[in-house]
Amino acid sequence: MCQKNKPKDEAATKPLPQWLLGMTLASTMTIAYFTIPIYLLTAIASLILRYPTTKLSFLYATPMLLSLFIPPCYSRTALALLRPIVNYFDFEAIYMDETNVRNQMNEGKNYIFAAQPHGVLSYAGFCAAVSKPDDPGRVPTAVASVLLNVPLLKNLMGIFNLVDASASNMKRILKEGGNIKIYIGGIAELFKCCRTEERLYLKKRKGFIKLVCTYIVSFMCLSLGYRCVCGCVLNGISLF
Repeated sequence: MCQKNKPKDEAATKPLPQWLLGMTLASTMTIAYFTIPIYLLTAIASLILRYPTTKLSFLYATPMLLSLFIPPCYSRTALALLRPIVNYFDFEAIYMDETNVRNQMNEGKNYIFAAQPHGVLSYAGFCAAVSKPDDPGRVPTAVASVLLNVPLLKNLMGIFNLVDASASNMKRILKEGGNIKIYIGGIAELFKCCRTEERLYLKKRKGFIKLVCTYIVSFMCLSLGYRCVCGCVLNGISLF
């Protein structure tokens, strides 16, 4: 799959209510993603210091404490509700040999989908997921284990069907006949990109090739154009 820019006049024809709804949902996801860590730090500090009172500190930290016992969970319904996001971003998905790949998956063939680049916040991946909300259920995304353990953040992102990216866990999934999507470059790739240039970090990322060879699975590359798809209004701030 690859991402291609749409002409500006085509993007401008989107109905304003749909565009505004998409912007609201995308903004809400972004704000939540970046403010949750701040909330967690303040909640922990409040509990330790019992500020302003013990009762109020526990009340303030209740969402964090409840989240500790709620595992991340894939939600097709949540993804379907987020679909207006694609009306805000300049997003287009082009699937190569899609019918053949889906038929092979239905017949039990395993796939490793390698996505690139990583990006700060994977809105190209988000758009692909919400446009076809059944796909994440069949192909979970492998992520750093820390994301699956951070309270609230794991529940927010868990709707996209995330799994631990450790080698042992991915081997287990492939042994059981499952499929995986991985962002090859990882966090290292994130710091090599900028608003005007997308870079891939592949030299020291060969573990996925070993998985392909060891478990005799098919390999497909997904190219996601973050620099373009995540550009804000009037070429403003960009989440690359």
